[in-house]
Amino acid sequence: MRQRPTKTGVQTDGGTTVTGTAVANQATSRSWGERHPGTILVLLLGVLGVVIFIALMAGRYMIPPETVIATIISSVYPIEMTWAATATSAIVDVRIPRIIAGLLVGAGLAISGASFQGMFRNPLVSSEILGVASGAGFGAAIGILLLDSLVLVQILSFVFGLLAVGMAYALSRVRSSTPILMLVLAGIVIGSLFSALTSMAKYVADPMNKMPAIVFWLLGSLNHVSASDLMILGPIIIVSIAGLLAVRWRINVLTMGDEEARALGVNTEHLKAIIIFLSTVITAAAVCLSGIIGWIGLVIPHMGRMLVGPDNRYLLPVSVLLGGAFLIAVDTIARTAAPAEIPIGILTAVIGAPIFAVLLRRNNPGW
Repeated sequence: MRQRPTKTGVQTDGGTTVTGTAVANQATSRSWGERHPGTILVLLLGVLGVVIFIALMAGRYMIPPETVIATIISSVYPIEMTWAATATSAIVDVRIPRIIAGLLVGAGLAISGASFQGMFRNPLVSSEILGVASGAGFGAAIGILLLDSLVLVQILSFVFGLLAVGMAYALSRVRSSTPILMLVLAGIVIGSLFSALTSMAKYVADPMNKMPAIVFWLLGSLNHVSASDLMILGPIIIVSIAGLLAVRWRINVLTMGDEEARALGVNTEHLKAIIIFLSTVITAAAVCLSGIIGWIGLVIPHMGRMLVGPDNRYLLPVSVLLGGAFLIAVDTIARTAAPAEIPIGILTAVIGAPIFAVLLRRNNPGW
C-alpha cells in the first residue's frame, strides 16, 4: 500500500489520511527501550561484562580484582607473576570454563525460548515445550545407570533429546503440515512419557551411588564442565544460536499466523522445521553441559520484551545477553551462597518464579 504525504498527514491508496499528530503519538507510545534497542544492547553487554568479572572473583577462594585483571593480562602479554599460582589455576582451570558454559547455556536456552514463543504465538511456552529436556534427562539417567563414562552419558543425553523432539514432530504431522496445537500437545505427551521413564530409572537405581548422581544431574550444575566439553558442545550451541539470529526477521512474520505468513511468501513449514531443529540442538547440547535447568527459556524472553518490546529482530539478541548474564550470576550464587554447592535448577526456579509472577502482574499486552 503506497502512502502520499499531504498537508495534514499521510494519505493511503484507500483514501484514509493519518495525521502527523497520530503518527507522532504512535511513535511516542512505544517505550524508551523499543525506540533505542541499540542502546539497550550496549548496556546489556556492559552488565554481562560486570557479571563475568564478579564471577571470576567470587568463589570458595576469593580472588582480589587486581589479581583477576593481572591474570587476564598475563594470558595476552607476558608479565611478571607477582600473585599466587593457585589464583591463576582457579581462574583459568575452574572459573573460566564455568563462565563460558554458563554463558552458552543461558544464552542458548533464552533464545530457544524466545524463538518458540514467537513460533507458537504463545508467551507461556519455553525451550522444553517439545520434550527435549525430558528426553535428554532420560538419556542421562540411562547413561548414569548403566555406564560409568561421563562422555557416554552426555552422548546419550544429546541423542535422546533429539529423539524426543523427533517423536513429537512426527506425532504432530497432519497431511504434510504441522499444526501448532498438535505440536504442543505432542510435545506434552512425549515429555510426560520420558519423565515417567526417568522416574522408573530412578526407582531401580542404586540408592547409594547411582540415585544421587541422577538426581544431581536432573537438578542442573556446571561443576563438571571441562574445557574438552566446551570444545565439543560450544561450537554446536554457537552455530545454532547464529542460525536463530539469522531467521529472526522471519519469526516476526510467523507471529502473524500461518496464512498471513504464506501470503507474504514465507514457507512456514520449512521455517518451523528450522526453528525446531536449531532450538532442539541448543537445548540438548545445553542439557549435556549442565543438566536440566528450567525457567530460563520462559522468564528471560519476557524480561527482554519488557526492555525492547516484542520485535524479534531485537528480542532475540537481547535474550542472548540476558540469558547468559542471568545464568552466570545464578551459578556464582550457587557456588558461594552455601558451604555445599546448590544445584542451579533449584536457584533458577527460586529466582525465576517470583520474577515471572511480577511480569504477569504487569499484564503487558505487547508480549
